[in-house]
Amino acid sequence: MKKACLLRLLLPLLLPLSLSAQTLNFQPRGVGGGGALFFPRVNPGNDEEFYVSCDMSQLFHTTDFGLNYDQIPFQQLQVFGANSTYEWTNDPNVAYCNHNDGNYGYPVRTMNGGISWQPLPGHDPNNENVYRMAANYQKPNQLLINYYGYIFISNDFGTTFKLVKQAANNGVGLIMGGTFFDGNNIYIGTNEGVFRSTDGGTSFSLMPTSGLAAGQVIWSFAAGKSGGTTRFACITAEVNDVYNGVMPWEYWGFAKGVYTMDNASGVWQSKSTGIDFSNDFVMYVAMAWNDANTIYLGGNDNALGAPLIMKSQNGGNAWAEVFLSSNNQHITTGWSGQGGDKGWGWGETCFGISVAPLNSSKVLYSDFGFVHVSADGGANWKQAYLDTQYQNPSDVPTPKRKAYKSIGLENTTAWQIHWHNQTEMLTGFSDIGLIRSTDGGNLWGFNYSGMSVNSVYRIVESFENNFVLAATSGIHDMYQSTRLADAQLDANDNSGKIFHSTDGGNTWTSLHDFGHPVFWIAHDPNLPTSIYASVIHYGGGGAAMKGGIWHSNYGGAWTQLPAPPRTEGHPASIVVLNDGKVACTFSGRRNASGTFTASSGVFLYDPATNSWADRSHTDMYYWTKDLVVDPSDPDQNTWYVGVFSGWGGAPNGKGGLFRTTDRGLHWTKLTGSQFDRVTSLTFNPENPAQAYLTTETQGLWVSNNMSANVPNWNLVESYPFRQPERVFFNPFKPSEMWVTSFGNGIKVAQISTATNEIADFSPALSVWPNPLASEILQVELPDDLSALDEEITVFNPLGQVVWKARTSGERVLNLETSGWPPGMYSIKCGMASQWFIKI
Repeated sequence: MKKACLLRLLLPLLLPLSLSAQTLNFQPRGVGGGGALFFPRVNPGNDEEFYVSCDMSQLFHTTDFGLNYDQIPFQQLQVFGANSTYEWTNDPNVAYCNHNDGNYGYPVRTMNGGISWQPLPGHDPNNENVYRMAANYQKPNQLLINYYGYIFISNDFGTTFKLVKQAANNGVGLIMGGTFFDGNNIYIGTNEGVFRSTDGGTSFSLMPTSGLAAGQVIWSFAAGKSGGTTRFACITAEVNDVYNGVMPWEYWGFAKGVYTMDNASGVWQSKSTGIDFSNDFVMYVAMAWNDANTIYLGGNDNALGAPLIMKSQNGGNAWAEVFLSSNNQHITTGWSGQGGDKGWGWGETCFGISVAPLNSSKVLYSDFGFVHVSADGGANWKQAYLDTQYQNPSDVPTPKRKAYKSIGLENTTAWQIHWHNQTEMLTGFSDIGLIRSTDGGNLWGFNYSGMSVNSVYRIVESFENNFVLAATSGIHDMYQSTRLADAQLDANDNSGKIFHSTDGGNTWTSLHDFGHPVFWIAHDPNLPTSIYASVIHYGGGGAAMKGGIWHSNYGGAWTQLPAPPRTEGHPASIVVLNDGKVACTFSGRRNASGTFTASSGVFLYDPATNSWADRSHTDMYYWTKDLVVDPSDPDQNTWYVGVFSGWGGAPNGKGGLFRTTDRGLHWTKLTGSQFDRVTSLTFNPENPAQAYLTTETQGLWVSNNMSANVPNWNLVESYPFRQPERVFFNPFKPSEMWVTSFGNGIKVAQISTATNEIADFSPALSVWPNPLASEILQVELPDDLSALDEEITVFNPLGQVVWKARTSGERVLNLETSGWPPGMYSIKCGMASQWFIKI
């Protein structure tokens, strides 16, 4: 009877939770990797688990050593790249990190296993940026924080801090190059020497040392202890070259020496034999806490233009390269590798090297695009950014033009998704250019030829005339806050072109070279060979300005249209209306002093008179984004426009979504002060009252009453990233919604046409009985997982792990649940998941 009562109580909760669980299943799509990843951190208590940060604000997480990733939702935590590491403790509820709030950021802690993160009460914002953090794994209450010119310690979970050391030179700062916690002994390697505490952090003093070459200081520091020996290792640099904030890519000639010290003797011994500092640009040193003999160095191999990993197995007396990029020796590759779509030069250098703290055989590094891991001390390596089913064998050239499957490590910017037909799709990216799918979006690759550019911003197709056009540039991140000034946008752009394809994007040729970025392209719906393009260039204005809207009849000459009033060569979106008129936005421009000019807005072009009308609301004068025509208005008089707030005075507080019902003669702001920066809007083709709004840092939002005078907006909580760019609906499957982003690739979900709720798009586990009244739960894996040895994990409603094991190739598993309290549980294996209830 008690079980029946409990079931009646829990079932009403189970139904909405099931729906909520479905909404948590936006699925990643793409090739994996491609953008910078920083300083992975392995869990000392589980060397299969690590976090790695991205400069686009995500903190990626894996529990199977890089076979699959999830990411912490932006509502919980956002991070910097080089300045944010996940700091583990032996209390699963306690961890620390550095939160990216878009400004200086601030250090945070979780006290509930990552469900929520709170600012550290003892943080002083006057110290500005946090550069490094180090938690004492054995003492969760103890934390070191490195600001530019200070190191502080807390012994009460960050509630209060005590100064360890202030920089002797505030210009250089104080660099916390590494730490080692050993009972009551704490060692901090810095550019001013090693600071030591022998009383558990109550006091610190500078260790007297000798042996470092004159003029050299510690840059990177690590330590390990075994067999009665505690060994420190460090990389040194010239004192005049170091400052707090040297980045991983500033490796050229930076390192000058490698040294070790045994048992805190105070004597550094050179261990540079076998290292050619004119070629082996090592930047970071790493050791396991329990191994004094194994030392790794990570950086760049100048001769090969590739990441460099060196290893010593005897405390630094001899070194060997263990990441053998030539011929991909012992490296199982993804799409990057010798011979691949991108060579090893794409990754270039280590952005941190990490060793499992209690297992020196587990080592990994991140770089400009990827994560690579080794489970056998560097004897063999494999990519850890795409599905292993599609990876390439070691010791042979990496093939080109293959298709790959994402595992969730998506960290590049996607601008647009285009469907050539039901199975062939194209997506324009920054940094990695274009990717293509031939199976409806499951697998993606660089499976095309004739076009190699940094950024593909816009794609348009004329099915009647059998051509696809792509707007391209060698300049990424267009019209983001760092890409508004002439210094970046007026430079000659060798990739500022329009490419065309007559076979759906399989082969490309250049149609026209503008020499300046091409951001948008559109054609007349009544005459698809009539093409308009947004070309970016100010050049001082007047006749020298090559930016603006250009027009051509497909294959013919291009003509620059007259400049709209107020504009300064920064055109953005283009919509050719059914009556032949052209609605455009011009985006922001900052002058030489950094001030936003009043040159942005909405403009309407009449080809009959070759003239423009300024249809801008005054809030659009500084930084306007997309213009979208309401698809339910047959006269195309209703437009929506996204606007960003700027800074520096006049542009402040202007952002939001605006609507006009008379082609811009009058405007209404629909979002009040709810959104500071709105990029775009997309209507659900199955529900004209529903539209999705994208923002810069506030995530993805939805309204279900777009016809209202003031629509209501709700956060799509299942979308985990802060900056979606645009939303696209599959024209062949209107219930399939795709989201591009500024830094998190592409994701897909399904919209139930009956409920307009986001549906589950991930593979499901089968569990029975459910609800569970006995002690044995049977779990059946989907076909693509049944033959693999995957980790399977059960979580309670708080997200805490209550059970985990390996599947060992079994299709059906029996889980013993005795001792588990009644309640709801989630179970996850790879990308598959399910909920069940125990009564």
